[in-house]
Amino acid sequence: MSLLLSVIVMFFLNFINPFHKDDWKYLFNGKDLAGWDTYLGPPLDDQGKKLNDIPLGSNNDPNHVFTVVNNNGEKLIRISGENWGGLSTKDEYENFHLQLMFKWGALKWGQKKNKKRDSGLLYFSVGPDGADYGAWMRSQEFQIEEGNCGDYWGVAGGMEDIPVVKKSDSEYVYNPAGQIHTFSATSDVGRHCIKNGDAEKPSGEWNVLDLYCHGDTSVHVINGKVMMVLYHSQQSESGQALPLRKGKLQIQSEGAEVFYKQIKIRSLAAIPSEFLK
Repeated sequence: MSLLLSVIVMFFLNFINPFHKDDWKYLFNGKDLAGWDTYLGPPLDDQGKKLNDIPLGSNNDPNHVFTVVNNNGEKLIRISGENWGGLSTKDEYENFHLQLMFKWGALKWGQKKNKKRDSGLLYFSVGPDGADYGAWMRSQEFQIEEGNCGDYWGVAGGMEDIPVVKKSDSEYVYNPAGQIHTFSATSDVGRHCIKNGDAEKPSGEWNVLDLYCHGDTSVHVINGKVMMVLYHSQQSESGQALPLRKGKLQIQSEGAEVFYKQIKIRSLAAIPSEFLK
């Protein structure tokens, strides 16, 4: 193959692929929580109610909610769920493909004791800590909850346009052929959209989560299956809808023990076309 032809082929391959397979940056180094900050909201009682309105705050974790543990020779991030809060990247990200693995532990706490195990990946996280329930930043949520992995929640002013079909008076399910509604805390449809289908593995098994974000469009993927595509990422600020396309990543502690590993990110030049058909 001539040099010119090789250059042409490489250019073509780079053009049709939105990213390279070898350009991952690992956000969890497999040893400790370097590159991350912790934040915990107000202390909770055994029922999950606030004991007061004073947050434990940043990098103050007396109960060791966020730790790195050894599991059969492999280091994992363990989030106990005992207090509500989050593990946040120090850096902000935009136009990215994020991938991580998670599995549920056994413990549940407070108001979640008799409910589904719950966590969540918050992306485009901006503004002050504790904006939502004293625990989380303004953001878009990729729900991680037993049976509901892939759902969307708008957190503390997060807004998304999502095509949906109505399931009940208060429930809307993602459908690419559905009618587009704006999901937010102040919209008629609310701030929660249900994913389409189910791809989560049984509790205790590892799941792969992929999040694709480019511009104001995002795609939630669980174990290789698209759960929903979201458009026009925005935030509500003083009654105005402003763009929300860049921010930190935050992993929630929300009443359930959960483990994470292989958290990695890479730049994304475009949303893969197969997701947008």
